[in-house]
Amino acid sequence: MREIEKKLNGKGMQIGIVLCRFNSNIGDGLLSACKNELIKLGVDSNYITIATVPGALEAPLILQHMALSEKYDALIALGAIIRGETYHFEVVSNESARGISEVQLNTGVPVANAVLTTEDDDQAIARMHIKGAEAAQVAVEMCNLIRSL
Repeated sequence: MREIEKKLNGKGMQIGIVLCRFNSNIGDGLLSACKNELIKLGVDSNYITIATVPGALEAPLILQHMALSEKYDALIALGAIIRGETYHFEVVSNESARGISEVQLNTGVPVANAVLTTEDDDQAIARMHIKGAEAAQVAVEMCNLIRSL
C-alpha cells in the first residue's frame, strides 16, 4: 500500500492570495499570519502575489483568473464575513464559499479558503492569526499532494 505523507515544503512555489478588503482589520491580520507562515514553509516572498478585492463575493472571480493564468501552484482566499442584522450574511457566506470551491474543482488549482464567517468581530479577531497560518499550510500541502499524485 502506498501512503502519501503530508509535505509542507513550499520551496519554489508560486502562491496567489486574494484578500477581501471588507472588514479590513481582520483581513490584514489574516494576511500577516498567512505571509509569515508561507515564508516559514519556504515560499520565497518574491513568489507571493496579493490581489485585493472589495469583498467576499468578488474573490472567486479573481481566484479563477489567477488559476486560469497557470502562473500559480496554489491560491489562498482571505477575508471576513461578519454577521449583521440581515439575511445578506448568509447570501455572502454561502455564495463566496461555493464560488471558491468551484474555482479549485474547475481548474485543478488548490484554493485554501480562509474567508472567515463569524457571528461578531471578537470571533473573527480570535481566529484571524490561526486561520491565516492554516491557510498557508493548506495551500502548500495541497500543492505537494497534487504533485505527488
